[in-house]
Amino acid sequence: MNLFGIQALLTLICYFFFILISFWAIQGLHLERILRVSNPAQYKTLIVLLSIGLGYLSSSFFLELVNNIRNLGYLLK
Repeated sequence: MNLFGIQALLTLICYFFFILISFWAIQGLHLERILRVSNPAQYKTLIVLLSIGLGYLSSSFFLELVNNIRNLGYLLK
């Protein structure tokens, strides 16, 4: 059971790490030049939601890639 707890903790850390990276990257795009910003609160909420979505997708890809690489050992047995 301890292994499941460690895996869950690593998954959460990976999610938060990739969300922070995507938040940092999206802020560098300067989307306010492209979008017409009438309400700054809505713009900030959009940035947060985009970074959560992009961070979740990229961390899910990374976690599945690691899991598939780990499972390649079963192919050789």
